[in-house]
Amino acid sequence: MTPSARRRLGVALTVAAAAVGSLAVACGTRRGPLEKVTIPKGVSFRVAAESLAAHGLIGNPRAFGVYAKLLRRDRTMRYGTYMLARGTSWNELLDDLRRGKGIVHAVTIPEGYDLSQIVPLLASTLDVSRDSLELAIRDSTLRRELDVPTPSLEGYLFPDTYVFPDRVSAHDAVMTMVRRFEQLWKPEWDAAADSLKLSRHDVVTLASIVEREVRKREEGPVVAAVYLNRLKSRMPLQADPTVTYALGKRPGRVYYRDLRVNSPYNTYKVLGLPPGPIGSPGLESLMATLHPAKVPYRFFVAHPDGHHEFRTTYREHLEAIRMVRAAARADSAERELARIRAARDSAARAAGAPLESLPPLVAPKKPRSR
Repeated sequence: MTPSARRRLGVALTVAAAAVGSLAVACGTRRGPLEKVTIPKGVSFRVAAESLAAHGLIGNPRAFGVYAKLLRRDRTMRYGTYMLARGTSWNELLDDLRRGKGIVHAVTIPEGYDLSQIVPLLASTLDVSRDSLELAIRDSTLRRELDVPTPSLEGYLFPDTYVFPDRVSAHDAVMTMVRRFEQLWKPEWDAAADSLKLSRHDVVTLASIVEREVRKREEGPVVAAVYLNRLKSRMPLQADPTVTYALGKRPGRVYYRDLRVNSPYNTYKVLGLPPGPIGSPGLESLMATLHPAKVPYRFFVAHPDGHHEFRTTYREHLEAIRMVRAAARADSAERELARIRAARDSAARAAGAPLESLPPLVAPKKPRSR
């Protein structure tokens, strides 16, 4: 037998095996669990087949490739992330790859994101228009169901990781995220809100502020308690994140000029809670708000690393501010000293001078925290 004849025979046997294998899978195997498979843009069909084999969706990637080539289906696949069931026949797999059936889009909404961040993220991930999303988040039916008095669903698109099918509509995506919020809201939380004299909307609103304020999760119940104590005392919340929200700025430093903004969300000017959430609070912030710490604090100031100093009286608060600023200056001086020390030591090494002969550089003492 000539070499070309052997090659033709080998191909024929491979195709026959592929056809038999496909028929066996199609007729004799039940559908199994779903497997998540990503086929990156630009990869060859061979690479895609190997990925399918690695996830247990096919047994022989080479035979699968030959079978696809025979049917002229090896150049018609859509790239993307698929959820495919084990036990699917080869014909069905090829059809799924051609039509993009089973393609999904995973998107993670971080805690604290507001609609100005969520909408473009969903639009780019799901390939839907921003206009359709803007309409969906203002859906009057959904807002009535949730008893949301604000013009949008700000705060109710629960932060989580979602897997959406390909070509999902903006309305269905928003509905899924709202339903996730409803699933997590437990019936007993209504009683906890009542004990705080808050509606559910109030809880979500306050939790969204706590979400933006807290970097150390263990401080969440204490920060919530500070704001609740202020509400009871009819003190303005004076929450910086509400000011940045009113200005349409990203979270960050607030300047005195920012406090002049005329907005119902400026809690330096307006007593009580703002009209609605300033972002989507996560589960921990909701829990912290519903179960605040039993503390008398009404003030707090943040250290550069994010942890807070809590105080009860304004005089104590002013002392804490001075302490935090002094500590920040000391940290800055220590970092500068470290930079100078490193430069000096590097120069000494280059000159061949022994480091132990250099005079010590002393950092300033940090103020003690009370």
